[in-house]
Amino acid sequence: MAFSHRIPSGGFSLKKQASLLLLLILFLSASLIWQQTIRQEPDSVPISSQRLMQEQILLVPLDGRPPCRQFVIDAGRISGTEVITPPNSLQDYYSQPGDTTGMRSWLSEHIDGSGAAILSIDQLLYGGLLAAREKELPPGAIEELLQFLRQLHANHPDIPLYAFSILPRQTPQDTIDGYQERRDLLAYSRLKGREDAGLAINSSELSRLEQSIPTGSLQRYLSHFTENEALNRALIELVREGVLTRLILGQDDGEPYSIPNIEKKHLLDWIRSRNLSDGSVVLTHGADEIALSLLASIHNEKTGFHPRIHVRYNHDRTPARIMPYMAVSIEQTVQEKIALLGGQQTNSEENADFTLLVSSCDSEEDDLSARRDTVQELEHDRSLSMPVALVDLSRHFQAQETVLPLLIQRDYPVNELIAYAGWNTTSNAVGTALAQASLFESSRRQSGDRAEVIAVTAANLTFLQNRILEDYFYLKDTIDLINTTLQKAGYTNTADLDLEHNYRWANLMLQHTMKNQLAVYKNTRSFRQPVRFSSPSGDFELIMQDITIDLSYPWPRTFEIYLRSAPRLAITKTPEAE
Repeated sequence: MAFSHRIPSGGFSLKKQASLLLLLILFLSASLIWQQTIRQEPDSVPISSQRLMQEQILLVPLDGRPPCRQFVIDAGRISGTEVITPPNSLQDYYSQPGDTTGMRSWLSEHIDGSGAAILSIDQLLYGGLLAAREKELPPGAIEELLQFLRQLHANHPDIPLYAFSILPRQTPQDTIDGYQERRDLLAYSRLKGREDAGLAINSSELSRLEQSIPTGSLQRYLSHFTENEALNRALIELVREGVLTRLILGQDDGEPYSIPNIEKKHLLDWIRSRNLSDGSVVLTHGADEIALSLLASIHNEKTGFHPRIHVRYNHDRTPARIMPYMAVSIEQTVQEKIALLGGQQTNSEENADFTLLVSSCDSEEDDLSARRDTVQELEHDRSLSMPVALVDLSRHFQAQETVLPLLIQRDYPVNELIAYAGWNTTSNAVGTALAQASLFESSRRQSGDRAEVIAVTAANLTFLQNRILEDYFYLKDTIDLINTTLQKAGYTNTADLDLEHNYRWANLMLQHTMKNQLAVYKNTRSFRQPVRFSSPSGDFELIMQDITIDLSYPWPRTFEIYLRSAPRLAITKTPEAE
């Protein structure tokens, strides 16, 4: 809160000035004593969080948003992988597509020396995810890309190419802009999905929709899926040819019954018909987290790490729950993401490399009390020194449905978590948490000396705090405050801010509010408690003494933020740690 101080024109007497000065001295003294009490720490030695890079992977990201690009770069530091990305000048920016010709040239020129390449087909073909949702390809565009990939492989046969392609979501393209038209297309998609699944439908309603939707709009809508299916079939053939080492097909924002699910079914049948059941072609739910999952999968392949993961849920209803923007249950999403990493589930906590604890709360189903049970479970796991990755889901994207605030209230040392995620969709959060946990556990066990393990741990703690700050403090709290303030000022469309005016104002609000949140959070016992870590070269105890952040909106909307943190870490001088 900002205060404004005004001095009366009559001035102060010397006595009053002395009294005010004394009060100020007492206030500052009390503040200093309070800070020293709160921040009382064991003797410690500052450490560098810099991680020595051991290999290089090239990434063509799905788009320029942080989850698709910056997350992968930051997670690479955990495993000692330098993730090379294209310059911003070639990348898409919101509704402006990227330079596909320039991107392909950059890829050809910079792939030498890389241990692998992770390639977004949507970026190389359309110029990004948003462009892929809207852009109509000219004749021959798909074949031109296929030939480029064949030539890239021929020129660099020893560099594996990991590609991923996103199925269209069922929401109509923006070029179909009639309100009723869009509603009818969504209703049509749901009915066609149910019909394809063999469920009973209202045939007369389907006929009515077919008659009411303009022919041109219906054809444009359906041709989008037809084009995408043809593209993905051709990419599957590149796997059979040996051009692509692996292909991931992701289903973006979905529902249980829709036309995208019909395409998904066709592609699964095609994969089986081509005898590709070895995991070289995988269909998963999600989009933004796929490059990060591939990074972890590649690292696991190289190190021979196949994580054994014990999965727990906060409630009996959680595994079968279908969350917003998902076509499948939480349990199926978890199974898909574990398989994508090359991991396996285990029922034994003792034999697991780590535990994935999935909390999903819905205030309308009155299961908020399950959060307290989750806190108790985490405290029990801590007493047994079990590494835990926490997925903190909320049906309504509200703080009251999440576990983290209770952990902070209970002084649970959040830096003991090996991963935390709760952003956007279930697939986004589960995929991110599993990738982070897998990279950390694999790298920690492979590290040759204590200094390297400490650097691995520092990189993981940085990624962890970034997720806590964005997934909880921003997405479950600050975003609502900023959106409400903008709307009250007359800027109703927070998905498309005015770059010349309220975009700057929104950034100022973001920085002010988040830094105030951080000032409170980093003085909690939950944040500041020393945490013990084990390694093949000996145990050690780390404390996070401070953290600063740099943040802004990467695109002219409030949906996501760019966030970089700089934690100040120290290793404690305990007899056991020396």
